[in-house]
Amino acid sequence: MGMKATEETATGEHAGGRSADGSEASPATGAFPLPATSLVSRFEEVVRRQPGTVALTLGGKAWSYAELNASANRVAHRLLGRELPANSIVALWLGRNFEAISVILGIPKAGHTYLPLDATYPVARIVQTLEDAQPALVIAEPELAAKLVGDDIATGAANILLVSDALSDTGAEEGNPDVATKADALAYVIYTSGSTGQPKGVCVTHTNVLRLLDQTSARFEFNERDIWTLFHSLAFDFSVWEMWGALLHGATLVPVPYEVTRSPEDFYRLLSEERVTVLNQTPSAFSLLSQVEDRGTLLPLGLRLVIFGGEALQFAGLKSWFSRHDDTRPQLVNCFGITETTVHVTTRNVTQADALFERDSLLGEPIADLRIHLCRPDGQLVAEGEIGEIFVAGAGVARGYLHRPELTAERFVPELVSSSGLNSDGGRMYRSGDLARRRRDGELVYLGRRDQQVKINGFRIELGEVEAALCSSPGVLQACVRPHQTGPGATQLAAYVVPAAGEQVRMTVLAASLAKELPPQMLPAFYTTLPALPLTPNGKVDFKALPAPRQEQLSTGSQEAEAGSEIEQAVLKLVREVVGSQSVGLEDNFFTVGGHSLLGTQFVMRARRAFGVKLTLRDIFETDSVSGIAGVIEELILAEIDAMPEEEALRLSGEPAARGGLAP
Repeated sequence: MGMKATEETATGEHAGGRSADGSEASPATGAFPLPATSLVSRFEEVVRRQPGTVALTLGGKAWSYAELNASANRVAHRLLGRELPANSIVALWLGRNFEAISVILGIPKAGHTYLPLDATYPVARIVQTLEDAQPALVIAEPELAAKLVGDDIATGAANILLVSDALSDTGAEEGNPDVATKADALAYVIYTSGSTGQPKGVCVTHTNVLRLLDQTSARFEFNERDIWTLFHSLAFDFSVWEMWGALLHGATLVPVPYEVTRSPEDFYRLLSEERVTVLNQTPSAFSLLSQVEDRGTLLPLGLRLVIFGGEALQFAGLKSWFSRHDDTRPQLVNCFGITETTVHVTTRNVTQADALFERDSLLGEPIADLRIHLCRPDGQLVAEGEIGEIFVAGAGVARGYLHRPELTAERFVPELVSSSGLNSDGGRMYRSGDLARRRRDGELVYLGRRDQQVKINGFRIELGEVEAALCSSPGVLQACVRPHQTGPGATQLAAYVVPAAGEQVRMTVLAASLAKELPPQMLPAFYTTLPALPLTPNGKVDFKALPAPRQEQLSTGSQEAEAGSEIEQAVLKLVREVVGSQSVGLEDNFFTVGGHSLLGTQFVMRARRAFGVKLTLRDIFETDSVSGIAGVIEELILAEIDAMPEEEALRLSGEPAARGGLAP
């Protein structure tokens, strides 16, 4: 089902099959005409309409739209003076500030494509990206530029321009450059991590971004009275939505300094002081923000929208927020999105009822000019209710990967219209690697990444499903689950749990609760309590920064002998031997103290030899405790006695423990 790699795919020419003037609908969008303008033209329209409106503000400093436009024009004219090849890639290695926004606007004003680099990334990662992208120029802050000096990439593939020089007004013009940027030209390239360790640059056009804003503007009622935050790294595509969403609606944008994004208390205060109305957050970052209120800090907020993206949203984690705020002001919205399909794909309002009763991570409906298909690994559509990989088609699908025609052909493929044929109009779809299923009520349930699907003792497990169960447990604010190798070929699940404010999660109770809801192979063997989950600069969970899992006390027993019948004592001794823990108690569940299906099979075989009964693995699955297993064995022993000849039964009656001694 791979798409044939063409010169257009490799070089990045427009693949939508439409004229540049936008007069016809693209085959990939059906009834939705594509924008016929560029981001630059749309921004300059806003400047003409409201030049005196505040475009950027932070801590008392403010730039009007006219001032921002003049600053961006200085950058553009400086770039034009360098006579770079048309449609060049220009990288910027800058923090989130007024100057960085001027540079981002100035690059397309000069007819080029911007490539944002994260100011917090290590030099090795930056060099790796620059070597792959081969930009014509790097605009950087002095301290960051100094890190590249002497490196081959700095002196060879790219020139370096200090941001102060780029913004200098000495002799630079401030009028709009006479550059006609086409709607289907590349707007930006943003790099995402690659499964092979090699980052890949996603090529997104002006059309891709503009149609996103056009299709969502009415739904969110964006207007010039809104105040947005630019919270996310410029190298994270959520920033595209934040920056262009604010500026192309004539709203005010607040660039949040990096150190403030790392302090939930300071960021919460900023939201109040700046009277922010539109907040975009990953669920992990918002959870930290909500905890500020949990700890008793309550300031007046002007929020009307909180839009989630970047991670799966577990609705149960919003209970504490909804205990203080209603579910319409601000309106919380869950968005599923992919860099390769231009930020957002679906939207769904989140209600208090969702937080209280909904276990699934629901994605809502696709944006009007996008389509979602759930497919099997062979590319055919799944049956109703089955899990499938999310394929996204429509006007948001990016051009492809920079300098990676083979990978582009692998991931951007012809659109399916049925299980037996291809779309004849040449539309494309992106295979996301995300898994979902559609419920009977039509809701799309997110089930995590395809590469988050792990195999434990032969069972395929979706980590997102286990995380959802944890987050729905009493007292749990956040949770994540990772596979942990415990030995050669042996893997178990490790859970990391963040308790809600004022809550103390008892792992024994939590593990027992999960055991009633999830099959044994999905139960974590390790539980680690954390004050908060570590986050990446993009606000997502930083899995690499999680500590090594530890086994917190889950059992009720100890090394001392517990009261109980002889059979209970014998079963307890055998369970302790099989799971390798002397702290297992009679009331513990086999699968919450380190047991799994393979150890369960081992226990069953040893119990059959020891007690002479036909115990099954299902018997272990269906009992809540070691004591319960002993009860099943005792019932099997009594059943065998009942089936014996009368003389043999009389000899053994009253002595069931005689068959309870462990065989050597």
